[in-house]
Amino acid sequence: MSTARPTLDSLSAIALRGVAKHWATAHGRVHGVDGISFDADEGTLNVLLGPSGCGKSTTLRLIAGLEFPDAGTIAIAGRDVTRLPPAQRAIAMVFQSYALFPHLSVAENILFGLRVRKVARAECDARLAQVADLLGLAKLLDRKPSQLSGGQQQRVALGRAIIARAPVCLMDEPLSNLDAQLRAEMRSEIRALQRKLGITMVYVTHDQVEAMSMADRVLLLNAGRVEQNGRPVDLYEAPANTFVARFIGTPPMNLMNLVPAGDAAAIEGAEHGPRLPRACAGGTLGVRPEHIELASAEGLRAAVESVEYLGADSLVVCRVGTAPVAVRVPGAVAAAPGDAVRLRWPEGAAHVFEADGRRASDARRHEAATAFA
Repeated sequence: MSTARPTLDSLSAIALRGVAKHWATAHGRVHGVDGISFDADEGTLNVLLGPSGCGKSTTLRLIAGLEFPDAGTIAIAGRDVTRLPPAQRAIAMVFQSYALFPHLSVAENILFGLRVRKVARAECDARLAQVADLLGLAKLLDRKPSQLSGGQQQRVALGRAIIARAPVCLMDEPLSNLDAQLRAEMRSEIRALQRKLGITMVYVTHDQVEAMSMADRVLLLNAGRVEQNGRPVDLYEAPANTFVARFIGTPPMNLMNLVPAGDAAAIEGAEHGPRLPRACAGGTLGVRPEHIELASAEGLRAAVESVEYLGADSLVVCRVGTAPVAVRVPGAVAAAPGDAVRLRWPEGAAHVFEADGRRASDARRHEAATAFA
């Protein structure tokens, strides 16, 4: 997904312009999607990410033609498909539930769409052999879905989408029914498959690990609107606002309120802490846990509240003024609850947000970085 806004006859595989979808309820109108615009470039994997109810699945259904927008336009391969049914949109879709026919074999499930479209038998057989080999299903073609594992069923659902050879594939939380280890394996498989086939994919998930590890671009949604559209590294290193800062990252970014302190600004409740320019007061200072280190002497004063040993690293939660601050350090740590410690982070690790939550200017962030370094 690019940030440019080409016209509907552009080369973007998918283009949405001001798309909105509302529902009337007893308590008023619910904004499922509220004026979304974005582009999915050809051959890219694009993730719609966000919390439950943010509009990501509704957006996918609008692209698929399962819902029609109240406003805006949707184009696929430069063709306006806003009011076209799914069958006329040249797309394939993989659902969360897999939607396999229990009475049909693996082969029959994969071929179902082609047979409905009356594709020649020889062509069906050739495509089936290719897809089965690609997904490792060649020895399972005679089995029924009930005889397959969750991962195998997911491969069958993928095979049914791939065999159609549609240039666009839509996926609605396809891995949510799998255990953690199998999800990790399937993430890699789906990403490798997308690259090999060169298809354009729009993938819905609430799991930021899936988004960050798979996507070319991430569209982070909140309350039916786009909070940030960019590469995974952009959302992590340059969050557009405090919502993005807290949603991306595990643990999330630490956010500390900045209040007036004479002719400067300081972390709320922190004694003898560094000072920022007065203009930063009312805003927020953000630092990611993995960028903070426990210092032996100089640094921001803090008190340890809890320590979680996670094996490869430890999560130390400290209190800085009124704010809890998580620190991620390698291996085990000697700190214990109640200990007084000092915190430091390198120049450039600090993020500053304005009072309305928006990311501050480069100049203001530089001032914060040098003040707290």
